Amino acid sequence: MIDFQLGGRVAVVTGGASGIGLACAQALAHSGATVSVWDLDAGRVESVRAALGERHHGAVVDVADPGAVQAAMQAVSADLGRLDVAVLNAGVAGVPAPTGDYPDENWRHVMGVNLDGVFHTMRSAVQAMRAHRSGGSIVAIASVLGQVGSPNSGAYVAAKHGVVGLTRAAAWEHAADGIRVNAVGPGYIDTPLLAARIDDAQRAEIEQRHAPGRLGRPEEVAAVTTFLASDAASFVTGAYYPVDGGFLAR
Repeated sequence: MIDFQLGGRVAVVTGGASGIGLACAQALAHSGATVSVWDLDAGRVESVRAALGERHHGAVVDVADPGAVQAAMQAVSADLGRLDVAVLNAGVAGVPAPTGDYPDENWRHVMGVNLDGVFHTMRSAVQAMRAHRSGGSIVAIASVLGQVGSPNSGAYVAAKHGVVGLTRAAAWEHAADGIRVNAVGPGYIDTPLLAARIDDAQRAEIEQRHAPGRLGRPEEVAAVTTFLASDAASFVTGAYYPVDGGFLAR
């Protein structure tokens, strides 16, 4: 792993108990940060926290619930003393359906987690960083589908486009607070969530949408995320960084 020197920093990672979020939590911890892992699965949260080490923190948080997010962020500030980095990764895929037939309940669920959840956590992170007057870095995990469309994924595409727009607005709004806000756009990444949704034939087809002819790895997304969290990216804000194996270049 590349070490971006985050010693003394405190980071929150939502959806941090598996997939990209887990890789981000591990990379941030490896670079010296104390990490608060947020997820819905209490057992996984505790397992990851224990694996990271005693100084780290965990919380069961539904990011779609603004009250739960605020309470968890206050606990981070109280228990760890500050907040320097927030990685907004928690997300759901949603059911595949064309827009004309998309169920209301599923639309609200996807938007509630993937866009509202990013807003709730970003807002609480900004407030925590301002309270400690130390600035910070917020990294929203968007998607290549935050730049292009995809059939039968209207809710997901809309939410991820919204994440990119929110990132750009917040970057300007909070630059004076010393807070940088950026987004990362993963291509198709080899995670348990994706594996559960595709068969071997679909995987082979998806692999060929990427120039290297393979899926991305969670740690490849985590490396860019950790760079953006660090002072190495001190002049980077309002940016969207694809980590997509050339998916958007075609």
